[in-house]
Amino acid sequence: MNRRKRFGEVLLEEGVIRQQDLDRALVEQAVSGKRLGQILEESGIISEQDIALVLARQFGLKTIKNISQHHFSESLLDLVDSQKALEKLIFPLKVEARKLYLAMVNPLDMETLDTLSFATGLRVIPFLTTPKEIHEAINTHYLKNLETPTFDGQWRLLLIDAPQMLNAAQTALEPQGYRIATASKSSDALMAVQKNHPHLIICEIQLSGFDGVQFFQSLRKIPHSAAIPVIAQSFRATASEEAQLLDMGFFDFIAKPINGQRLAARVRRALRLVYQNPALLKQQEKSSQ
Repeated sequence: MNRRKRFGEVLLEEGVIRQQDLDRALVEQAVSGKRLGQILEESGIISEQDIALVLARQFGLKTIKNISQHHFSESLLDLVDSQKALEKLIFPLKVEARKLYLAMVNPLDMETLDTLSFATGLRVIPFLTTPKEIHEAINTHYLKNLETPTFDGQWRLLLIDAPQMLNAAQTALEPQGYRIATASKSSDALMAVQKNHPHLIICEIQLSGFDGVQFFQSLRKIPHSAAIPVIAQSFRATASEEAQLLDMGFFDFIAKPINGQRLAARVRRALRLVYQNPALLKQQEKSSQ
């Protein structure tokens, strides 16, 4: 019996879900390959808090909340790189008696625990929490000096795609006067959002080693990025998948291959509809002429 099945059984034992909910989720899991918890959360059947509590019970671990409200020394924060914290959803809590107490979301991520233990020479003791808690702690303690810049006449875009595809998109958008940041890996994407504060994100949803849907869901759990509009792109999405993305909350969908004129028009439309500031749009349009 695999771990995902045991997770579902614990949910049943705790009365969090019904058997029919689990059966439907397992069928979807077989098709999509997603984590069972992710499927149940996307369906609105369970919450992040439910997942953390059930996993804690399953693995005999403690939970923690309100992390961002506590003080943490710089020497403690230095034990975990901020980018790694975002990528792995972990946060250092304290060091005591040669033990590093670590908040994390996934107790099955033994690779991260082993790597951190080897790097620090400390025994790592995990405490379970939610992605939202981790993101709030990272924003408060790691990224506290990264203030949102004011509008200076240029719209900020973040493009997430394979390097060869980024070139095509940049060629289409740079003449329009946008300030463009890029990312090609999941480990870079969230940090790029935090550092560049984009007005709009254009994201390939099926990039190798990158789950665009999971990235979008992570954005929505971070207070400072929850409202950023995201345009999805893909070569392979079907009409039903496109509809699912729009229903999920993506602002728009653009099928590849990239057409520069279409891409630029969709970007202008998104900025106009989301920010509804004609003066700023006129200023940007003049700068692109």
